[in-house]
Amino acid sequence: MVVLVVATASDPASIGPAAAFLAMPGWSPGPPIPVSDLGGMDSFINGDVRLLKHERSIIAEDDLDLRWQAATGEDVSEVIFLSKHTAASNRPALTVHPIGVPHLREDETLPQGGRPGWVALPNPRIGPWLRLMQKIAVDQGLVPEFEITLEATHHGPVTNTPTMFVEIGSTEEYWGRQDAAQAIALLLWKGLLEEGKTVGTWQGNGEKVLLGIGGGHYAPRHMDIVIKDGVWVGHLLSGYSLPMEVLPEGTGKSFSEVGGMWKHSIKVSYDATKAAFPGGEVIAHLDQKSFKGWQKTAIMSYLQKLNIRIESRSCKHTAV
Repeated sequence: MVVLVVATASDPASIGPAAAFLAMPGWSPGPPIPVSDLGGMDSFINGDVRLLKHERSIIAEDDLDLRWQAATGEDVSEVIFLSKHTAASNRPALTVHPIGVPHLREDETLPQGGRPGWVALPNPRIGPWLRLMQKIAVDQGLVPEFEITLEATHHGPVTNTPTMFVEIGSTEEYWGRQDAAQAIALLLWKGLLEEGKTVGTWQGNGEKVLLGIGGGHYAPRHMDIVIKDGVWVGHLLSGYSLPMEVLPEGTGKSFSEVGGMWKHSIKVSYDATKAAFPGGEVIAHLDQKSFKGWQKTAIMSYLQKLNIRIESRSCKHTAV
């Protein structure tokens, strides 16, 4: 099984960390891949890590894990995309997040790739790597200038194995910062290749996994749990991924009377998180202050119907 790390030359926040990662020891050229299979990508090998470089949009390369397997015969265990991050605040940031667009209907436009109603399997490294990235950023002097944060589940591309994005934000001034690129490269090295010390490998010991429900895009209340209690991280559904509307004939007091894609978002995100953490206990953590009373009632009753354990504060267990 191999790990795919994917970068695009069209994005300085992607190719910069990739170049810094390739400058570290142990790399050799990867196998030649026909253009018809992978669209003319360069590949590099280091242990069980495969770094792929292309020149297209990072969110446009659907099924890259299956295409790599078909072209090389190597099974893919996970995919890690390197990308830029944009934000209205323009604040410099290093972020990690799962991907998917579970709230979109079939007839809705995909603004940033994926497939309507779909989520990827969340990469188990998200929580441990967030904490490792915080340490690296402090050690490298990037904090407090850079914010180190989770993001909620959003965008594509479509994948079939556990996936995460690692991003540098939030403007062109920071996308090309060499110190930020070096910090991400060090995260990749320590997380994937440092001998005897790889970080974030799921062992399936019945540990608790957070499924975040509600809140804003940067999931501050969920992140507080992840940092302080050291839990594993599954999907993080912000308010925009939980569209809710009271049906004309309903009162909103029962989940069956509340329309919208919110139930689908919760169900597919729970199922994907469960599949990514076999043997784990997925626990829904609600940002209760982000919901109106009728919304919270509907969500909690739906979670109970699905037999998903609910916690509103701590689900402590250290993930490394």
